[in-house]
Amino acid sequence: MNLLLEKFKEVAASVLPISILVIILNFTLVPVEADMFIRFLIGSVMVIIGLGIFLFGADIGITSIGNLMGEEIAKTNKVYIVATLGFILGFFITIAEPDLQILANEVSSASGGSIPAPLILVVVSIGVGIMVAVGLLRIIYEKPLNKMYTIVYFIIFILGIWVSEEFLAISVDASGATTGAMTTPFILALGLGVSQLKGGKTSEEDSFGLVGAASAGPILAVMLLNIIAGADRFSGKAEVFRAHSGILGPYIEEFSIMIKEGAIPLIPLLVIYLAFDLIKFKLNVNRRSRIFKGLIYTYIGLVLFLVGVNAGFMEVGRAMGYGLAMLEHNWLVPVVGFLMGMMVVLAEPAVHVLTKQIEDVTAGHIPRKLILFALSTGIALAVCMSLLRIMIPELKLWHFLLPGFAIAIILSHIVPPIFVGIAFDAGGVASGPMTATFVLAFAQGAASAIPTADVLVDGFGVIAMVAMMPLVTLQLLGLMFKMKARKEGAEANVSGE
Repeated sequence: MNLLLEKFKEVAASVLPISILVIILNFTLVPVEADMFIRFLIGSVMVIIGLGIFLFGADIGITSIGNLMGEEIAKTNKVYIVATLGFILGFFITIAEPDLQILANEVSSASGGSIPAPLILVVVSIGVGIMVAVGLLRIIYEKPLNKMYTIVYFIIFILGIWVSEEFLAISVDASGATTGAMTTPFILALGLGVSQLKGGKTSEEDSFGLVGAASAGPILAVMLLNIIAGADRFSGKAEVFRAHSGILGPYIEEFSIMIKEGAIPLIPLLVIYLAFDLIKFKLNVNRRSRIFKGLIYTYIGLVLFLVGVNAGFMEVGRAMGYGLAMLEHNWLVPVVGFLMGMMVVLAEPAVHVLTKQIEDVTAGHIPRKLILFALSTGIALAVCMSLLRIMIPELKLWHFLLPGFAIAIILSHIVPPIFVGIAFDAGGVASGPMTATFVLAFAQGAASAIPTADVLVDGFGVIAMVAMMPLVTLQLLGLMFKMKARKEGAEANVSGE
C-alpha cells in the first residue's frame, strides 16, 4: 500500500499544475461553461486516482511480464526465434493500443472512409512488429543503436520525398499513438529483460532504444501505404470531439464505453502470457497471483484515467484553445501552449514508467527529475511551434520535422550511447493518451478559430511535433553530460600532475 500511496502523491504533484493553469485561465482570459468546468475538476481527480492505480499495476504486472518475455527471448541466439517472437509480441500489443484505435478512426473519418480503420491498425501494427524484431536482434548481436537509427531514418527521409503533407503528419502521429499507456511499459520491460540477461559491457545502454525502434515502424509503414495505395487526399471531415452536456452524464456514458475498451489491450497480453507461462515460465502460485493482481490494477486504473481524460479534459482544452485564438491578442495562444506542453507531459503515464527505469538502470546517475525537466521543456517548445504553425500559414510541418529528425540523427553519433536510446524512447512515450488528447484538443480549438488554418492537417501535426522534440532535447542533455565529464576529467589530470 505504501507503493500505491507513493504513486498517488507523485501523480497529484504532476496533475495539479495543469488544473491550476486551467482554473486561472477560466477566471481570467477564457471562461468556460459551468458544467464543463465542473467536469474538468472531476476529471482531474479521476486522472490522479486512475493514473496512480495504473502505474502501481504496471509496476507489478506489465513490467514483470515484459521482463519474463525478454529473458525468454534472450536465452536463444537463433535469429528466426528472436525475430518471430519480437514480431508477434510487437504486433499484438500494438493492435490493441487504445491511442492507435482512436487515431485509426480519425484517419478513416478524415479520408471519407477510403482508408478503413482496420487497415491502419494492421499496417501500423506490422510496422511495429517488424521494428521490435529488428530492435531485439540489435540487442542480441550488440549492434550500435545510432547506426540502426541512421539507416532507418535515412529510409524515412527518402520516402518522405514522395509522401503527401497529410500523410507525413499521420505517419509521425501514428508513431506517437502506438507507444501509449499499454505498449510502452511492456516494450521497455522487454528490452530491459533481453539486455540484462545478455549482459556485457553495453547492457546498461541496451536497456533503452527498443521503444524508439518500435516508434519508427509506423512511420515507415504508413508512408509505404501512402506511396503504394496513392491515397493522399482527404474527402471527409474528421470528428474528433463529441459534444457533452450535463455534469455526471458524460462520465456515465464514457464509463460504459471505457469499461469495455479498457479490457481490449489486456486480452492479447494476457493470452500471450498464459501461453508462455504454461509452456516456459511455469511460475509459482505467489508470483502468478501477483502478476494477475497487477493486470487487474492496470485495467482499473486505465479505465478511470481514460474516463477522466475523455469526459473532463478534452472539451476544456478545445474550448480554451478556441477562446484564446478569438482574443484580440491571440499571440497568447503559443504562450499558453508552451505552459500547457510543459505541464501536461508530466501527467503522461508512460513518461513516469520511462523516467523510473532510467533512474533505476543508471543507479541514480541520471536523475528522473532532470529527465522530466528536459522532456517537459522540449514538449513545451513542440506545442508552441505547432501553434505558431497554425497561426502562420507559411510555416509547414516538414519545416520542423525534417530538420528536427536530421539533428537528432547527427547528435546520435556524438552523445553517449545511453542517451541515444533514452531520447528515442522518450520521443515515443511523450505523445501518449494525456498529451495527445489535451494538446490535440487545445490545438484544434485554436485552429477552428483561425480562418487560414486547416483543422485536420494542423491537428494531426501536433502529435508529430510532440513525438519529435524529445529526440533533440534529451540528446542535447546527453551532450552536456559528455562535456561536463570531459571537463572534470581534464581538471582531474591537472590536479594529479
